[in-house]
Amino acid sequence: MISKAQFDKEIQLIIANAIREDVGDGDHSSLACIPTETQGKAKLLVKDEGILAGVEFAKLVCTYVDPKLEVEVLIEDGEAVKYGDIAFYVSGSSLSILKAERLVLNAMQRMSAIATKTKKFVDLLEGTNTKILDTRKTTPGIRALEKWAVTIGGGENHRFALYDMIMLKDNHIDFAGGITQAIDQTKTYLKETGRDLKIIVEARDLDEIKEILKSEGVYRILIDNFNYEDTKTAVSLIGDQCLTESSGGIDETTIRGYAECGVNYISSGALTHSVYNLDLSLKAV
Repeated sequence: MISKAQFDKEIQLIIANAIREDVGDGDHSSLACIPTETQGKAKLLVKDEGILAGVEFAKLVCTYVDPKLEVEVLIEDGEAVKYGDIAFYVSGSSLSILKAERLVLNAMQRMSAIATKTKKFVDLLEGTNTKILDTRKTTPGIRALEKWAVTIGGGENHRFALYDMIMLKDNHIDFAGGITQAIDQTKTYLKETGRDLKIIVEARDLDEIKEILKSEGVYRILIDNFNYEDTKTAVSLIGDQCLTESSGGIDETTIRGYAECGVNYISSGALTHSVYNLDLSLKAV
């Protein structure tokens, strides 16, 4: 996994790029009609139900736009919210508040949607030993925000990107000439490059599970698109040799069944690619 320093850098890059994209050479709508010395206050109004996420990000945005902006937080990240709740107040330069508004709303609406969906999946797993993971199926350019939202909702992050974990999937295996060849070549690569990366290998059937188990050093086996019966068999075969992860179209109707098969993790791209933004707005007070 990436370090906190790397993650923080990603967040700052997102903020800088988003402000560049949205503001350009100036918010001329605001500059045209609001005197530069005008001070104001606004509230983040919740117009939906779900899990709030992005409050800490909003504070970072406000600091980036104008260090003098003050944010009074009433509801923290990860808390349940309902229509009419006020998450926070922001006060200071009216021009600065308007400059930060769209990025704050866009990010918080999406982050809250992801946190809400993640929390639903987490609740469905209650009483099992299975944890929910996200994937790399994220919106280009804002992966750090979406993965942050998953953790706020109670989920865990899979690898952040291609560089922080080895994941040998079907195409890697086929291009490498087979499972054993892919694993052996990976171990050689890691040794020669001095990298210490965990290895996950995808299995498409029980025969591939058996072949993977012949190799040492595999951190987790990805049990991909298996039915319940074969998943239980796979978990039994793997035992304590490595961790297990189910994936492949798992949704709210099937997640509990896969957890009861005994897997350690379930990964779901739906946490980030199939959500509907929570309705939030920033209103002057």
